[in-house]
Amino acid sequence: MNHPQPVILGELPSLSKLYVNAATTAARRRVLGASTGKSKLPAVSHEVRGVRADVGNLTAYQHLVGETASDILPAGYVHALAFPVSMSVMNRDDFPLPLLGMIHLRNHVEQRMPIHFSDSLDIRSWAENLSAHRAGTMLDLVAEVHAGSSGDLLWRGVSTYLAKGVFLPGIDKPGSVNGASGASDFSPPDPTALWQLGLDIGRSYATVSGDFNPIHLSVLSAKALGLRGSIAHGMYLASRALADVGAVKADSFIWDVAFEAPVFLPTRVALDITTVQSASGRWERSDYVAWNPRSGRRHFIGSVSALL
Repeated sequence: MNHPQPVILGELPSLSKLYVNAATTAARRRVLGASTGKSKLPAVSHEVRGVRADVGNLTAYQHLVGETASDILPAGYVHALAFPVSMSVMNRDDFPLPLLGMIHLRNHVEQRMPIHFSDSLDIRSWAENLSAHRAGTMLDLVAEVHAGSSGDLLWRGVSTYLAKGVFLPGIDKPGSVNGASGASDFSPPDPTALWQLGLDIGRSYATVSGDFNPIHLSVLSAKALGLRGSIAHGMYLASRALADVGAVKADSFIWDVAFEAPVFLPTRVALDITTVQSASGRWERSDYVAWNPRSGRRHFIGSVSALL
C-alpha cells in the first residue's frame, strides 16, 4: 500500500487548540456561507516522531477505565495517544468535512505486539474511504504506531466517522454498510457487569485522553451543540469494555466496536461478555454488548479476538 505524502509535525498537536480552531472555522463558515468546496480528502498523512507515554497519565488512565496496572500500554490508551494526530488531519483547511459534530460509528484496532511505556513511538495518521451515508458523509481515519527504533508496526486503528447532514457531490454510496445493524431485534441478556456512570465521567476521561470535546464536558456545553445533555466518550466506553474482557487478551489481538446509541450522563450501563475457547481450552475470542438496563436500548457491540 502506498501511503499519502507525509507531513512531519514537530510535536503532538494540542487537542484543545484543535477544537478552538474547529469552532472558529465552523463559525466563519456559518457567517460567510463558505465551505471547502472539495469532495476529496487531503492526499497527505500527518506524522509525529519520538512520542513517549507519560507514566502518571498512563496510571490515571488505567485506573479510570479499570485496566490492571502495568508497564504495557492498553490498546485504548494507544488510541488516545494517536488521536491528536488524527484530529490534526481533520483540522486541515483542505479537509472537506466539518470536524465539530462528527459522529463516531465504529473502530477496528489491530494490536500487533505489546508496547512498553518507555518505547519511543512514531505515530502517523491519514484519512481515506470518503463515501456517502444515508444520513450524510462517512470516512475512515487511519492511525498507525510504529517502533521508533525499528520501524515495526505495533498498532493500527481505523476509526469510522459520520458527518451527519453533510452531503458532498460525486460521492458514491456504500450500499448498506452504514454501521451496526440488528439493534431493533436486540433482547438484553443477563448482564455480567453494571456500570454506574456519573455526570463527571466525561471530564475525567477528557483529563486522561486530552479529548475535551464540549459534548462530553457538561450539560450546558453539550446543549450548545444541539444535544439534550452530555454524553460519554465512545472510546471511554469501548476501553472500559476492553478492560472488562481482562487477562484473556493475547499479546496480539483484534479489537472491534460499533456504536449505536449515545450514553447520556449520568446513567447506568449494562454489559455482557461472552467468551469463546478452543477445544484445548485456549482463549480465542470475547464478544461484548452494552445497553441501557432501563430502556433495553443497545449502546454498542464489539469483540476481541486473537490475532493469528
